[in-house]
Amino acid sequence: MSFLTDRKRAVGMGSAKSGVHHFWAMKMSSVALLILVPLFVFTVGPAIGKTHAEVLEYFARPFPAIVAALTIIVGFKHFRDGAQVLIEDYVHGTAQKITIILLTCLSYGAMATGLFAIAKIAL
Repeated sequence: MSFLTDRKRAVGMGSAKSGVHHFWAMKMSSVALLILVPLFVFTVGPAIGKTHAEVLEYFARPFPAIVAALTIIVGFKHFRDGAQVLIEDYVHGTAQKITIILLTCLSYGAMATGLFAIAKIAL
């Protein structure tokens, strides 16, 4: 029978040393998305239902293109950070490392594809 306290059991186990960084990164991206998503909806909303040429002309202006690009960047960074936390909690060993690498590739690939599409429309 062991009479160890929770603190005594935890001593010597070490820490991940990245929990605070992940926490603040998620909080900052959450606040940024709290501002960007409504701005994105109100910025892109007027372009819905217009012809292709009118949409190209609309996104040739800098403000809608910048808002869309920022929303894509922050959104996929937030997605990657959140999904990484889930993977770290539920997947272990080599599968965890491979899954995190695939997640990072997927996130940056989708981000690059979105930015390329906006650049192609805006330019």
